[in-house]
Amino acid sequence: MTHDQHRRDVKSSRWEPNPPDATIVARLDSEYQTAVESSDAATMDRLWADDFVLVTGSGKIYTKSHLLQEARRGYVIYDRQEDTAQKVRVWGNAAVITATLWEKGTENGKPFDYTLWFTDT
Repeated sequence: MTHDQHRRDVKSSRWEPNPPDATIVARLDSEYQTAVESSDAATMDRLWADDFVLVTGSGKIYTKSHLLQEARRGYVIYDRQEDTAQKVRVWGNAAVITATLWEKGTENGKPFDYTLWFTDT
């Protein structure tokens, strides 16, 4: 089995670094964060799968259509939407991103400013 074949073996639980794929995933995550900050619903729509869901730390679930509607209505206005300490891991055809996210802005006119860790798959 070649190295590339092993990296594509989804059944393998061993993590194999795959820099080209990790770089692409990191770039897409940065594009996503920028789209959220600017409420760019068209970019979010393009990046998200139709069955995309966001589950918050408190267990609240948001669907793609709900989040796109919020972006189009300007429900949340971001001053900051920045992720740092980003780490991308690729296993076969799946990727996981962990990072620290700083969000600052207003939601329904009420200010917020917080930092959290997130994991995206």
